[in-house]
Amino acid sequence: MNLKAPFLGFIFSLIVYFLLAFSEKTLLPDNALVFSAVTFIYLLSGLIYLIHWIFNWEKGAFVGSSIGWGGFLTNIYAFILRWIQTHQTGYGYVPLSNLYESLVFFGLCVAGIYLFWEFRLTKKVFGSLVFILAFLIMAYASFATDSSIKPLIPALKSNWLIAHVITCFLGYAAFCLAFVVGIFYLLSSNPSIQNHLPEKSVMDNFMYKTILFGFFWLTIGIITGAIWADQAWGNYWSWDPKETWSLITWFIYAGAIHARIIRGWQGKKIAWLSIIGFGAVMFTYFGVNFLLSGLHSYAN
Repeated sequence: MNLKAPFLGFIFSLIVYFLLAFSEKTLLPDNALVFSAVTFIYLLSGLIYLIHWIFNWEKGAFVGSSIGWGGFLTNIYAFILRWIQTHQTGYGYVPLSNLYESLVFFGLCVAGIYLFWEFRLTKKVFGSLVFILAFLIMAYASFATDSSIKPLIPALKSNWLIAHVITCFLGYAAFCLAFVVGIFYLLSSNPSIQNHLPEKSVMDNFMYKTILFGFFWLTIGIITGAIWADQAWGNYWSWDPKETWSLITWFIYAGAIHARIIRGWQGKKIAWLSIIGFGAVMFTYFGVNFLLSGLHSYAN
C-alpha cells in the first residue's frame, strides 16, 4: 500500500485549514467556509484526474489522488468543526440532521470510499467522475441550501437518526461508485477509453461487490430508520414517500443481486442496473424532498 498520496493530502489539508483559520483569525474557522473550500478541492482533483485521462499525463493520477485525499481530510475537519460549533451555539448535536449536513456527509462518504478502494487500482481514471460528482454534491450544499445551525425539532433528537443517516449514506456512496464504474464499463468498448481502464472482468466484479456493500448498508439504514420512525411518530412504517422510494431502491438492488446469483447476469446488464439503481437513489434523496410531501419534509 503506497501511502505517499494520503501523506501529501494530509499536508495539503493542513495548509488549507490553517490558511482559512488565518483568514478568519481564529483556530476554529466557520465550518461552512471550510466546506466551501472542500468543494473546490474536489473539483480540482476531478479535473486533474480528467487531464490524466485525456492527455495521458502519467503523474496526473498521483497528483489527483493527493489532492483528493486533501479534500477528504479537510471534509473531515469541517464536519468536526460543525459538530463543535453546534455545541458553541448551545444546541449540541451530531451534524446529520438537515439537507445541508446530509449533503456534506454524502460528499465525505463518496470521496472516502473511493480513495480507500483506489489503493487496489492500477488505473485510476474513475477518480475523474467520482470527484466531479463529489464536487457537485458539495456545490449544491454550499450554494443552494441553508448552512446555518438551528435547534433540532424533537423528532430529530435520537441516536437512531444518527445510525440511520450514517448507514444510508454509506450505502448511497457505494451505489455512487457502482454507478461510476457502470458508466465506464459501458464506455469501455471505445478504444480511446479502453486503454485507460482495468479489464472488464475487474470492473464487473467491482460493480457487483460494491452493490453488495451498498445493499448491506441500505438494509441496515432502512431497519434503523424504521426503529427511529417508531420512536418519533409511533409506528415503524407509514408508507411515507421517502420510505416507499427507499423500498423501491432496495428492490432494484436486490433484483440486481438476485439476477447475478441466480441468472448469472454480468457486464452490461449489471452496469445498466447500477445506473438505474443510482437513479432511484437520487430520486429517493432529492426527488421525494422537492416533488412529494411527507413526514421527511422537515429535512429540507
